Amino acid sequence: MARHSKNRTNAMRFGKVLDLWLERKKIGLKKSSYAKYFNLINNHIKPQLGDYWIREVDSAVLNPYISEKYKTGNRKSAGGLSEKTLKNIVSLIKSALQFAKEERLLHDTPALSIIFPREKSLKMRVFSKTEQAVLEKYLCTRMNTSKLGVFMCLYTGLRIGEICSLKWQDISLDNHTLTVNSTMQRIQLLDSSPTKTKIFITEPKSNCSARTIPLPDILVSKLQSFRPADQNTYVLTGKTAYIEPRTYHNHFKAHIAAAGLKHANFHATRHTFATRCVEVGFELKSLSEILGHANVNITLNRYIHPSLELKRNNMNKLCVS
Repeated sequence: MARHSKNRTNAMRFGKVLDLWLERKKIGLKKSSYAKYFNLINNHIKPQLGDYWIREVDSAVLNPYISEKYKTGNRKSAGGLSEKTLKNIVSLIKSALQFAKEERLLHDTPALSIIFPREKSLKMRVFSKTEQAVLEKYLCTRMNTSKLGVFMCLYTGLRIGEICSLKWQDISLDNHTLTVNSTMQRIQLLDSSPTKTKIFITEPKSNCSARTIPLPDILVSKLQSFRPADQNTYVLTGKTAYIEPRTYHNHFKAHIAAAGLKHANFHATRHTFATRCVEVGFELKSLSEILGHANVNITLNRYIHPSLELKRNNMNKLCVS
């Protein structure tokens, strides 16, 4: 992409602004968020836009850049970046430009009009009632802690990082509740090799993700038979040693295959839980809080996949006679 002529009024390269912005943000960011911004800036933004002068970063520059990234931006494959990643990039660029204005590095921020390529929405895998029954039958046959974890997620909607960091001390079988107060994730170590990562157990994804979930009786009965004497042990292992999300996802895929079901990633358990809740008439605000969402719109737009059976039942409710 060709660089525009130099604008001497705002004599700072955009790459330098991005570095300053990230340094300012670093103090208040989680390690995972910092690594995400660092990679977006250094892998996707600075290589194409870093040499532009600040004033030159406008819609005329960004729209061709976004279009190019959509087609060929993925560094690990021949494809492009997803719409979600592109929107994260644009949001970061806007924040950096606003930072430049506040620091008097830029006279005024440009009015950006960004056109995102239309992306075909991928249908999220949700287990049908029949598939869930098959899976549960497999999980309950000679159940171990690994199978227990999958069963728990089908009835709580926990994220994989949340179930991996869950300890027995977070569960009250007397009160039939489970408290989410941590998550586990593998984060890139930016001050060493680019490929070196480390497991971190941190606070939940957001303030809303820290939550207390009521447990159904069917899950409580399963948990009671696994409850250890030492409450400071991980649910998935029954030991003080944990199992990380990447490894546990492989366990999950093995369980799915052994149950004879079609391929699914771990997040399908969360979407299945949300769908079952809607099918039995869950109040939407309660479901949103159980899932740890900031608002009900996230629940509606991302996690509710009504089945044809539910749609048919709702249509039949229209009968007045």
